[in-house]
Amino acid sequence: MMHTSDSLAAELRRVRERPDADAAPPVLSLFAIDVAGDAAAYVERLRSVLAPAVRLGCTADFEQESLPVDEVPGWFAAVGTGAGSGGEERVPHFARAGREAYAEHTGGGRPWDLQDWLYRFDPDEDSRGWEWWDATVAGPSRVHVWVDSWGESFFGCQDLLWAAFTAGAVRVAGPTVQKAAAWSAERNSQPNP
Repeated sequence: MMHTSDSLAAELRRVRERPDADAAPPVLSLFAIDVAGDAAAYVERLRSVLAPAVRLGCTADFEQESLPVDEVPGWFAAVGTGAGSGGEERVPHFARAGREAYAEHTGGGRPWDLQDWLYRFDPDEDSRGWEWWDATVAGPSRVHVWVDSWGESFFGCQDLLWAAFTAGAVRVAGPTVQKAAAWSAERNSQPNP
């Protein structure tokens, strides 16, 4: 799937603030996520990781050997591989537990290198089969993450799973394709997380 500068700019707006209810495509893909701790705090952490990555997709020169990581939360940079010596001490419990849950969920998947993860947001990279749409709080420890997968039920999303787990997910189910009306109903029933 190809991403354009316009689609990345629109995605960045959705990461920063909830889109209008009438802006959704006909279907969205849903990830049901059980989290450790407060659901709203989880959504904030997940957005804090995705915002700089999508922003890089809009602005970075992906021909460079490495991308700037100044805006990436320190805990997220430290939880993956290549964090350097002493980085593990900066990794909060939720991120360490999420790293282990990711490995279990993926059948032994290794931690992502931060640069490899960021390069997934290159507009010319076709392995990221999703764009962020929204997150809704579905319970005290349950979050629904909605992404636009262009109606596909199977798409490249290991990068999203890595972010979801390391932000504090205990369990992730999905994706399942849902009519956008399901998202809109949840969106309209709660404040912006």
